[in-house]
This record gives sequence, C-alpha cells and structure tokens, in this order.
Amino acid sequence: MVVLSPSLLSLPTIHFFRYEAGSNGRGMLSHKNSNYSRKFHKKITMCCSVPSKPNSQKVLWRRDLLLFALSSSLSTLFPSSGCLAEEDVRMASFVDEINAYTYSYPVELPSKKFLFKWVESRKPERYSSAAPLSPDARLRIVSERVDIVDNLIISVSIGPPNVQFLKSNDKKTWAAKDVADSVLSDKSALRVTSSQRMSESSVLDAHASEIDGEQYWYYEYLVRKSPTKSAQESNLYRHYVASTTEREGYLYSLNASTLSKQWTKMGPLLEQIVASFRLLPPTDNYVPPYKDPWRFW
Repeated sequence: MVVLSPSLLSLPTIHFFRYEAGSNGRGMLSHKNSNYSRKFHKKITMCCSVPSKPNSQKVLWRRDLLLFALSSSLSTLFPSSGCLAEEDVRMASFVDEINAYTYSYPVELPSKKFLFKWVESRKPERYSSAAPLSPDARLRIVSERVDIVDNLIISVSIGPPNVQFLKSNDKKTWAAKDVADSVLSDKSALRVTSSQRMSESSVLDAHASEIDGEQYWYYEYLVRKSPTKSAQESNLYRHYVASTTEREGYLYSLNASTLSKQWTKMGPLLEQIVASFRLLPPTDNYVPPYKDPWRFW
C-alpha cells in the first residue's frame, strides 16, 4: 500500500560514523568530533513516512546490467546537477502488511519538476516464498523497488542472524559493525563462503540507535563488483546505505543503493529512505518468517 501526503514529518537524526580498524582487530567507531569525522547528517525533514520479483539469480544479474546500461545512456540525455536532497522532496509511504514494516521513498522534486520513475520489481511476499540472495537461501528479498533511469534500488530482505558475528542472544549487545557483517555475509549470488562474500563489500560507517524502544543499526557500504566482468573502474561499484532491526529471531534490513558516481547527487535521498524504515505492529495479514517454511506461494 502506497500513500502520498503533502504534509511534512520530522524524522530523527541518523548519524553515521566512520569505521576504523583498531589494534584489537575488531575496529572502532569514531565520533563526529574526532579526526575521522564525516559531515553527515542534518536533521531529516520529509513529506511523510514507504517498496518486488525475478525467479532466478540469472535474472538478478541481468537486472543489474540493464540498470547500469540504461542509466549510463539516459544520464547523458537528461543531465542534472547538484544534490537532489537540497530541494523540497515529495515522499510516498509504503506499507507491507505481510511482513509488517513501512518506509518512505521520494517521488517528486516539485521545484525542479523532477519525477522519479519507480517500478515495483518485487511485490511484497512472505519469507518462505521470497527470492534468496545466496545459495543457502538464508537471506531473502521480500520486496524491491527500482528506478531504472536514475539507477536506484530499494530492497527489503529478511534472514536469521549469522552466529559467526552475532554470538549473543541479547541484541542490545550487538555492535552495528557486527550486524552489518552478519547481513553482508549472507548477501551474495555466488556459491562461496561467508568470508568470500564479505570480501565483495566494504563497510564505511556503522551506528546503532534506539527508536520507539526498538534497536536499529545503520550502516553504509560499497559492493566491490561491477555490472560487467570486463569493467573494473571504481565508479561502477554500487554505494549502499542500510538499516537493520530484529524481530522474532530474524533480521529485517532495508537497503538503498545507486552507482558510486551518482552518490553525491542521490546519496542524501537514499539516507532519508533508510531513516524512515520502521517495523509495524503485526496485523491479521502478518506472516512471520518461521511460519510454513515449506510453502513457496
């Protein structure tokens, strides 16, 4: 369900912290007043508070290649400059009652007469029938939205924690970097080990925040692979921001991404999307991830 609203809603400020390797090998998070500060974030103001489904990993690969090819050609036809988030943004609110979460995404920049071209590539579905992100099928995409012209992807995935990184059952003790590593270790279409999957990604920032009594972990990362095997330029890598939270033993993650070369323009908008992600109280339509694991429809 998508709702448009002209009203403004102030969301909490989400700070990202630069992650630096420490002497103990686990690393540390540096505060914004340190030498490693980044100039994230102003208080986010949005119009309101939120997402679809190929059947194979080959389709996923072709989708990414198509996004890259079309965005490269269309960007030359429809050039734009500056940071889009500096403009007034009209947002739409998306609600997934099957998995009980919500988020907001931009639909228009009225002052520039700019419209986003979102397509719901994966409609919301239950965890048991959702498309897996890796051969072991632990992490699965339950909804996805793409803008082919601007090369933007918003996806929500669900999966169990990886005990290699999250050893405690007490989620209040989980570090944001460990949560990010847990999610990214299961996020790969390649038949490789968890450590090899992690080598495809590099976490730049990680931070935890408690909102309405729930713990949310925010992180920023790059995926170290390009849309084509022959092209290896760094500006072809995808730049992600993500939010993860836990319910009933499963991690719910929203990822928003674009190509690195478009990050300056699109990054602040993606951060707004991530900041709006919330779990909702379950309704009669809610299907918990552990229910009927054999069911694929």
